[in-house]
Amino acid sequence: MQLTLTTWNINSVRLRIDLVAKFIKAARPDVLCLQETKCPDDAFPVKRFKRLGYEHIALNGQKGYHGVAIISKIPFANREVRTFCDNPDSRHISVAFGAEAALAAPLVLHNFYVPAGGDIPDPALNAKFAHKLSFLDEMRACAPLHPKPGDRHVLVGDLNVAPHEHDVWSHKQLLKVVSHTPIECEKLLGVQAHGDWIDIARQRIPLSEKVYTWWSYRAADWTAADRGRRLDHIWVSKALENSVRDFRITRDARGWERPSDHVPVTAVLDV
Repeated sequence: MQLTLTTWNINSVRLRIDLVAKFIKAARPDVLCLQETKCPDDAFPVKRFKRLGYEHIALNGQKGYHGVAIISKIPFANREVRTFCDNPDSRHISVAFGAEAALAAPLVLHNFYVPAGGDIPDPALNAKFAHKLSFLDEMRACAPLHPKPGDRHVLVGDLNVAPHEHDVWSHKQLLKVVSHTPIECEKLLGVQAHGDWIDIARQRIPLSEKVYTWWSYRAADWTAADRGRRLDHIWVSKALENSVRDFRITRDARGWERPSDHVPVTAVLDV
Protein backbone atom coordinates (compact mmCIF):
# COMPACT_ATOMS: atom_id res chain seq x y z
CA MET A 1 0.00 0.00 0.00
CA GLN A 2 1.21 3.48 -0.82
CA LEU A 3 0.52 6.39 1.52
CA THR A 4 0.58 9.94 0.18
CA LEU A 5 1.22 12.44 2.96
CA THR A 6 1.25 16.25 2.73
CA THR A 7 2.33 18.86 5.27
CA TRP A 8 1.28 22.49 4.86
CA ASN A 9 1.38 25.58 7.07
CA ILE A 10 -1.91 27.02 5.90
CA ASN A 11 -1.82 30.29 7.91
CA SER A 12 -5.55 30.14 8.85
CA VAL A 13 -7.56 27.13 7.71
CA ARG A 14 -10.88 29.00 7.65
CA LEU A 15 -9.48 31.87 5.58
CA ARG A 16 -7.88 29.47 3.09
CA ILE A 17 -10.25 26.50 3.10
CA ASP A 18 -10.95 27.00 -0.62
CA LEU A 19 -7.22 26.78 -1.36
CA VAL A 20 -6.99 23.60 0.71
CA ALA A 21 -9.93 22.15 -1.22
CA LYS A 22 -8.28 23.12 -4.52
CA PHE A 23 -5.07 21.38 -3.52
CA ILE A 24 -6.57 18.16 -2.21
CA LYS A 25 -8.90 17.80 -5.20
CA ALA A 26 -5.82 17.90 -7.44
CA ALA A 27 -3.26 16.05 -5.29
CA ARG A 28 -5.55 13.72 -3.31
CA PRO A 29 -3.18 13.00 -0.42
CA ASP A 30 -4.29 10.23 1.91
CA VAL A 31 -3.25 12.33 4.89
CA LEU A 32 -2.96 16.12 5.18
CA CYS A 33 -1.12 17.69 8.12
CA LEU A 34 -1.83 21.38 8.67
CA GLN A 35 -0.06 23.90 10.87
CA GLU A 36 -1.00 27.39 11.98
CA THR A 37 -4.69 26.58 11.63
CA LYS A 38 -5.55 29.55 13.90
CA CYS A 39 -8.84 27.91 14.79
CA PRO A 40 -10.40 26.44 17.96
CA ASP A 41 -11.47 22.83 17.55
CA ASP A 42 -15.19 23.60 17.66
CA ALA A 43 -14.86 26.05 14.74
CA PHE A 44 -12.71 23.84 12.50
CA PRO A 45 -14.33 23.23 9.07
CA VAL A 46 -14.86 19.52 9.72
CA LYS A 47 -17.95 19.24 7.50
CA ARG A 48 -16.10 20.66 4.49
CA PHE A 49 -13.30 18.13 4.87
CA LYS A 50 -15.75 15.27 5.27
CA ARG A 51 -17.53 16.30 2.08
CA LEU A 52 -14.11 16.13 0.39
CA GLY A 53 -13.68 12.55 1.58
CA TYR A 54 -11.61 13.07 4.72
CA GLU A 55 -13.61 11.40 7.48
CA HIS A 56 -10.89 11.08 10.10
CA ILE A 57 -9.73 14.30 11.76
CA ALA A 58 -7.52 14.97 14.78
CA LEU A 59 -7.34 18.53 16.09
CA ASN A 60 -5.29 20.58 18.51
CA GLY A 61 -6.33 24.16 17.97
CA GLN A 62 -6.82 27.47 19.71
CA LYS A 63 -8.40 30.79 18.88
CA GLY A 64 -6.41 33.03 16.56
CA TYR A 65 -2.94 31.50 16.93
CA HIS A 66 -0.91 28.37 16.19
CA GLY A 67 -2.88 25.12 15.91
CA VAL A 68 -2.22 21.78 14.20
CA ALA A 69 -4.49 19.23 12.55
CA ILE A 70 -4.28 15.82 10.88
CA ILE A 71 -6.94 15.16 8.23
CA SER A 72 -7.06 11.63 6.85
CA LYS A 73 -8.95 9.44 4.41
CA ILE A 74 -7.87 6.37 6.33
CA PRO A 75 -8.75 5.68 9.98
CA PHE A 76 -6.27 6.02 12.83
CA ALA A 77 -6.30 4.32 16.20
CA ASN A 78 -5.60 7.13 18.61
CA ARG A 79 -4.76 10.81 18.98
CA GLU A 80 -2.14 12.25 21.32
CA VAL A 81 -1.17 15.84 22.13
CA ARG A 82 2.12 16.72 23.76
CA THR A 83 2.88 20.00 25.53
CA PHE A 84 6.32 21.56 25.25
CA CYS A 85 7.86 24.21 27.52
CA ASP A 86 4.84 23.90 29.86
CA ASN A 87 2.89 25.95 27.33
CA PRO A 88 -0.39 24.51 25.99
CA ASP A 89 -0.14 26.47 22.75
CA SER A 90 -1.31 23.83 20.26
CA ARG A 91 1.95 22.95 18.54
CA HIS A 92 1.84 19.15 18.37
CA ILE A 93 -0.50 16.32 17.54
CA SER A 94 0.17 12.69 16.71
CA VAL A 95 -1.89 9.73 15.52
CA ALA A 96 -1.19 6.03 15.04
CA PHE A 97 -2.30 4.05 11.99
CA GLY A 98 -2.62 0.28 12.28
CA ALA A 99 -4.84 -2.64 11.39
CA GLU A 100 -7.90 -0.40 10.99
CA ALA A 101 -6.01 1.33 8.13
CA ALA A 102 -5.03 -2.03 6.59
CA LEU A 103 -1.34 -1.40 7.25
CA ALA A 104 1.01 -4.34 7.56
CA ALA A 105 2.61 -2.78 10.67
CA PRO A 106 1.77 0.26 12.82
CA LEU A 107 2.82 3.74 11.72
CA VAL A 108 3.01 6.75 14.05
CA LEU A 109 2.70 10.26 12.62
CA HIS A 110 3.79 13.42 14.48
CA ASN A 111 2.71 16.87 13.25
CA PHE A 112 4.62 19.89 14.65
CA TYR A 113 4.48 23.67 14.52
CA VAL A 114 7.75 24.84 16.06
CA PRO A 115 7.73 28.44 17.38
CA ALA A 116 8.90 30.99 14.82
CA GLY A 117 11.09 32.77 17.34
CA GLY A 118 10.45 36.45 16.64
CA ASP A 119 12.97 38.75 14.98
CA ILE A 120 15.91 39.14 17.40
CA PRO A 121 18.21 36.09 17.56
CA ASP A 122 19.18 36.60 21.18
CA PRO A 123 17.36 34.65 23.89
CA ALA A 124 18.35 37.24 26.49
CA LEU A 125 16.59 40.00 24.57
CA ASN A 126 13.80 38.04 22.91
CA ALA A 127 11.53 35.72 24.89
CA LYS A 128 10.13 34.25 21.66
CA PHE A 129 13.59 33.16 20.56
CA ALA A 130 14.29 31.71 24.00
CA HIS A 131 11.02 29.76 23.74
CA LYS A 132 12.02 28.40 20.34
CA LEU A 133 15.40 27.18 21.57
CA SER A 134 13.82 25.54 24.61
CA PHE A 135 11.19 23.91 22.40
CA LEU A 136 13.89 22.39 20.18
CA ASP A 137 15.76 21.17 23.27
CA GLU A 138 12.62 19.45 24.53
CA MET A 139 12.02 17.85 21.12
CA ARG A 140 15.52 16.38 21.29
CA ALA A 141 14.86 14.99 24.78
CA CYS A 142 11.35 13.70 23.99
CA ALA A 143 11.34 9.89 24.17
CA PRO A 144 8.48 9.39 21.66
CA LEU A 145 10.65 11.17 19.07
CA HIS A 146 13.38 8.53 19.39
CA PRO A 147 12.08 5.64 17.25
CA LYS A 148 13.40 2.23 18.20
CA PRO A 149 14.78 -0.12 15.54
CA GLY A 150 11.87 -1.30 13.43
CA ASP A 151 9.53 1.52 14.50
CA ARG A 152 7.74 3.10 11.53
CA HIS A 153 7.46 6.77 12.47
CA VAL A 154 7.00 9.95 10.46
CA LEU A 155 7.58 13.49 11.72
CA VAL A 156 6.29 16.43 9.67
CA GLY A 157 5.52 20.08 10.03
CA ASP A 158 6.61 23.66 9.94
CA LEU A 159 9.78 23.25 11.97
CA ASN A 160 10.65 26.92 11.36
CA VAL A 161 14.34 26.21 10.80
CA ALA A 162 16.18 26.02 7.48
CA PRO A 163 19.11 23.92 8.69
CA HIS A 164 21.41 23.64 5.67
CA GLU A 165 23.35 26.21 3.65
CA HIS A 166 21.19 25.82 0.56
CA ASP A 167 17.90 25.73 2.48
CA VAL A 168 17.97 29.54 2.26
CA TRP A 169 18.47 32.00 -0.57
CA SER A 170 21.66 33.41 1.00
CA HIS A 171 23.49 31.52 3.69
CA LYS A 172 25.84 34.42 4.41
CA GLN A 173 23.11 37.06 4.68
CA LEU A 174 20.80 34.93 6.84
CA LEU A 175 23.30 33.71 9.44
CA LYS A 176 21.97 36.35 11.86
CA VAL A 177 18.33 36.00 10.80
CA VAL A 178 15.95 33.88 12.88
CA SER A 179 15.30 30.50 11.21
CA HIS A 180 18.89 30.09 9.95
CA THR A 181 21.10 31.12 12.87
CA PRO A 182 23.81 28.59 13.76
CA ILE A 183 22.27 27.78 17.14
CA GLU A 184 18.85 26.97 15.63
CA CYS A 185 20.38 24.87 12.87
CA GLU A 186 22.52 23.00 15.40
CA LYS A 187 19.53 22.29 17.64
CA LEU A 188 17.22 21.09 14.85
CA LEU A 189 19.93 18.88 13.37
CA GLY A 190 20.47 17.58 16.91
CA VAL A 191 16.80 16.57 17.09
CA GLN A 192 17.18 14.78 13.77
CA ALA A 193 20.40 13.01 14.71
CA HIS A 194 19.23 12.00 18.19
CA GLY A 195 16.16 10.30 16.72
CA ASP A 196 18.10 8.93 13.73
CA TRP A 197 15.53 10.57 11.45
CA ILE A 198 15.86 10.71 7.66
CA ASP A 199 15.15 14.14 6.14
CA ILE A 200 13.36 13.10 2.94
CA ALA A 201 14.06 16.32 1.06
CA ARG A 202 17.79 16.02 1.58
CA GLN A 203 17.71 12.27 1.02
CA ARG A 204 16.44 12.93 -2.50
CA ILE A 205 17.82 16.39 -3.32
CA PRO A 206 21.60 17.08 -3.08
CA LEU A 207 22.73 19.46 -0.35
CA SER A 208 24.27 21.60 -3.09
CA GLU A 209 20.84 22.36 -4.59
CA LYS A 210 18.61 25.20 -3.37
CA VAL A 211 15.27 24.05 -1.93
CA TYR A 212 12.55 26.31 -0.50
CA THR A 213 9.05 25.86 0.94
CA TRP A 214 8.41 29.43 2.20
CA TRP A 215 8.58 32.87 0.60
CA SER A 216 7.95 36.07 2.58
CA TYR A 217 4.87 38.20 2.03
CA ARG A 218 7.22 41.20 2.15
CA ALA A 219 8.57 40.62 -1.37
CA ALA A 220 6.71 42.63 -3.99
CA ASP A 221 7.35 39.83 -6.50
CA TRP A 222 8.19 36.62 -4.69
CA THR A 223 8.89 34.76 -7.94
CA ALA A 224 11.40 37.29 -9.25
CA ALA A 225 13.12 37.72 -5.87
CA ASP A 226 13.00 33.99 -5.06
CA ARG A 227 14.27 34.66 -1.55
CA GLY A 228 12.95 31.47 -0.01
CA ARG A 229 13.68 29.22 2.93
CA ARG A 230 13.03 25.51 3.55
CA LEU A 231 11.06 25.60 6.79
CA ASP A 232 8.67 22.69 6.16
CA HIS A 233 9.94 19.16 6.62
CA ILE A 234 9.05 15.49 6.32
CA TRP A 235 11.25 13.08 8.28
CA VAL A 236 10.97 9.29 8.48
CA SER A 237 12.49 6.78 10.86
CA LYS A 238 15.21 4.40 9.67
CA ALA A 239 12.66 1.62 9.21
CA LEU A 240 11.04 3.70 6.43
CA GLU A 241 14.27 4.94 4.84
CA ASN A 242 13.87 2.73 1.76
CA SER A 243 10.11 3.17 1.53
CA VAL A 244 10.06 6.66 0.01
CA ARG A 245 8.71 6.56 -3.54
CA ASP A 246 8.18 10.25 -4.30
CA PHE A 247 8.73 13.72 -2.88
CA ARG A 248 7.44 17.03 -4.22
CA ILE A 249 7.00 20.66 -3.28
CA THR A 250 3.95 22.41 -4.75
CA ARG A 251 5.72 25.70 -5.43
CA ASP A 252 2.85 27.01 -7.60
CA ALA A 253 0.62 27.27 -4.52
CA ARG A 254 2.57 30.33 -3.39
CA GLY A 255 1.14 32.16 -6.41
CA TRP A 256 -2.52 31.32 -5.78
CA GLU A 257 -4.94 34.06 -4.78
CA ARG A 258 -4.48 35.08 -1.10
CA PRO A 259 -1.98 32.26 -0.50
CA SER A 260 -0.20 31.06 2.56
CA ASP A 261 3.47 32.05 2.61
CA HIS A 262 4.23 28.31 2.87
CA VAL A 263 3.48 25.70 0.19
CA PRO A 264 2.45 22.04 0.44
CA VAL A 265 5.20 19.44 0.79
CA THR A 266 4.30 15.87 -0.11
CA ALA A 267 5.88 12.44 0.22
CA VAL A 268 4.72 9.05 -1.02
CA LEU A 269 5.66 6.05 1.11
CA ASP A 270 5.27 2.29 0.73
CA VAL A 271 3.61 1.23 3.97
